[in-house]
Amino acid sequence: MAEKIKTPEEIKKEKMKFEIAEELGLMDKVERGGWKSLTAKESGRIGGLMTKRQKEVKKE
Repeated sequence: MAEKIKTPEEIKKEKMKFEIAEELGLMDKVERGGWKSLTAKESGRIGGLMTKRQKEVKKE
Protein backbone atom coordinates (compact mmCIF):
# COMPACT_ATOMS: atom_id res chain seq x y z
CA MET A 1 0.00 0.00 0.00
CA ALA A 2 1.38 3.41 -0.96
CA GLU A 3 2.15 5.77 1.90
CA LYS A 4 0.10 8.96 2.02
CA ILE A 5 2.06 12.13 1.34
CA LYS A 6 1.94 14.39 4.39
CA THR A 7 1.26 18.10 4.21
CA PRO A 8 3.67 20.54 5.91
CA GLU A 9 1.00 21.06 8.62
CA GLU A 10 0.78 17.31 9.29
CA ILE A 11 4.56 17.07 9.49
CA LYS A 12 4.69 19.94 12.04
CA LYS A 13 1.99 18.29 14.17
CA GLU A 14 3.76 14.92 14.09
CA LYS A 15 7.06 16.54 15.07
CA MET A 16 5.33 18.31 17.96
CA LYS A 17 3.74 15.02 19.05
CA PHE A 18 7.16 13.35 19.23
CA GLU A 19 8.67 16.32 21.09
CA ILE A 20 5.92 16.27 23.72
CA ALA A 21 6.15 12.50 24.14
CA GLU A 22 9.89 12.93 24.70
CA GLU A 23 9.32 15.72 27.27
CA LEU A 24 6.84 13.53 29.15
CA GLY A 25 9.26 10.58 29.18
CA LEU A 26 7.04 8.42 26.98
CA MET A 27 9.30 7.91 23.96
CA ASP A 28 10.70 4.57 25.20
CA LYS A 29 7.16 3.25 25.52
CA VAL A 30 6.21 4.58 22.06
CA GLU A 31 9.35 3.09 20.48
CA ARG A 32 8.69 -0.32 22.05
CA GLY A 33 4.96 -0.61 21.47
CA GLY A 34 3.93 2.22 19.16
CA TRP A 35 1.41 4.96 19.88
CA LYS A 36 -1.26 2.34 20.65
CA SER A 37 0.71 1.24 23.71
CA LEU A 38 -0.04 4.53 25.50
CA THR A 39 -2.87 4.74 27.98
CA ALA A 40 -5.81 7.04 27.34
CA LYS A 41 -4.46 9.37 30.03
CA GLU A 42 -1.02 9.55 28.38
CA SER A 43 -2.51 10.12 24.93
CA GLY A 44 -4.83 12.77 26.31
CA ARG A 45 -1.94 14.56 27.95
CA ILE A 46 -0.04 14.67 24.66
CA GLY A 47 -3.14 15.88 22.80
CA GLY A 48 -3.86 18.53 25.40
CA LEU A 49 -0.34 19.91 25.26
CA MET A 50 -0.42 19.89 21.45
CA THR A 51 -3.63 21.93 21.49
CA LYS A 52 -2.19 24.36 24.02
CA ARG A 53 0.97 24.89 21.95
CA GLN A 54 -0.98 25.31 18.71
CA LYS A 55 -3.06 28.05 20.34
CA GLU A 56 0.10 29.78 21.56
CA VAL A 57 1.59 29.69 18.04
CA LYS A 58 -1.58 31.19 16.54
CA LYS A 59 -1.45 34.09 19.03
CA GLU A 60 2.05 35.06 17.87
